[in-house]
Amino acid sequence: MSVSNRDRQFLGVKQKALAINLDKRTYGSFAEIGAGQEVAANFFKAGAASHTIAKTMSAYDMTFSDAIYGAEESGRYVVESRLIKMLAKEYSLLEIRLKEKRGASTLFFAYANTLTTISFDKTREGQGWMGVRFQLTPNSEPNEAVMHFRLLDNDANLQQAAVGILGVNLIYGCMYRHENPEDIVLTLMEELSSDRVEVDMLRITGPDFMELDNRLISLMLVKNKLTKAALFGPKGDVLQPTDFFYKKNILAYRGRFRPFTLVNQDMYENGVRQFKEELGDDQSNLVTVAELTLFNLYAAGGGEIDLKDFIDRVDIVCSLGYTVLISDYQGYYRLASYLSKFTRNKIGIILGILNMEEIFNAEFYKKLPGGILESFSSLFAENMKLFVYPIRKENGKFYNCLNFEVAENLRYLYMHFMESDKMEDIKRFNAENFNITSDLVFKKISNNESDWESMVPPEVASTIKEKKMFGYHG
Repeated sequence: MSVSNRDRQFLGVKQKALAINLDKRTYGSFAEIGAGQEVAANFFKAGAASHTIAKTMSAYDMTFSDAIYGAEESGRYVVESRLIKMLAKEYSLLEIRLKEKRGASTLFFAYANTLTTISFDKTREGQGWMGVRFQLTPNSEPNEAVMHFRLLDNDANLQQAAVGILGVNLIYGCMYRHENPEDIVLTLMEELSSDRVEVDMLRITGPDFMELDNRLISLMLVKNKLTKAALFGPKGDVLQPTDFFYKKNILAYRGRFRPFTLVNQDMYENGVRQFKEELGDDQSNLVTVAELTLFNLYAAGGGEIDLKDFIDRVDIVCSLGYTVLISDYQGYYRLASYLSKFTRNKIGIILGILNMEEIFNAEFYKKLPGGILESFSSLFAENMKLFVYPIRKENGKFYNCLNFEVAENLRYLYMHFMESDKMEDIKRFNAENFNITSDLVFKKISNNESDWESMVPPEVASTIKEKKMFGYHG
């Protein structure tokens, strides 16, 4: 479905709902569980809703909900599996009851959400799932957009209003701004702001989106400030951070990965080995992530993120079976604070000794009210530990935590963290690889020098050659 340039201009939620209502091709159902029927209500208030709404319903009672959609194994209702069941049920009813009568001229859709708003005593935050199953051509197989969101207002009524806006934006974006997926992302936050709503996962699939890489959608969420971090698995499947990290032991490794070298592999594998030793018998509850920051992506792109460069790096990391975290957390203390939201179990961060110079540089924390000490409260929290990879200096000696050069006024604080077991050197490492850097490998690939293959894992070399990454031309 195409739209005019006028329709691409900013529209308020009432205008969007009315535009859909007046489009005689769109027709669908609404099923909302949780706060109320805020999304459907916006269509009723806009007018001409009879042109759009086949049915609207809420199944608040758990017994009623289970009778309609089936019980969840987890016993939870604000979960993705419940949303998928709702979309499947409501869309199938549209086809069963209306396809023969009006399928040739109608674009069917089913919208659903399952959510919870902030509790009265403010101990439970608002969050939920919403999605839409929709056609862009009559009699076609439907597409599907599914997302997870967090509600940040400190009042349940404000959160309900935010859900109403977000739902209309999702439906409108999927139906009228689908030609550029980033337009769908940008549409979500119209009339909203990042201090009201966070969208930390969005997945769009279907026959009209076969060429869409949802890893780019994850990047767009972070780039456009809908969330600070997004997550996807080795096969490119988009993951919801809370579900992935919740009550886990977490080990994160930040890098540029342009490309992933033998040094990166050595850091990661020996860091994981050492973290597992730290965990002892509790290793089954461990998840690991390779993290890319927007800062490093922008640095490579010269002011704009190079999407091919991003996908190349991600393909490399995913080819090794790693889960990837994209974040807007430049400082390590911000990454630590983010991961701490999900678990009270142990959290480890793998980093190089040169990154420690940034961590202990007070200049980086001038904007924090508490300065460098405020950053340390997150980075060296009770369940946090740094695993530090050494380098070899020009004099041939190893530079590590034991001989780290710290400012005199921070020396005793550094000693305290060392003695408190908040950081330790990665003890096993391959010193023969210390001369390998990502920049060196990248330059050799671009210059068609053959010895670069010996500087990266075999899987990485194969992927680079197969997909002609980083300027490789055989």
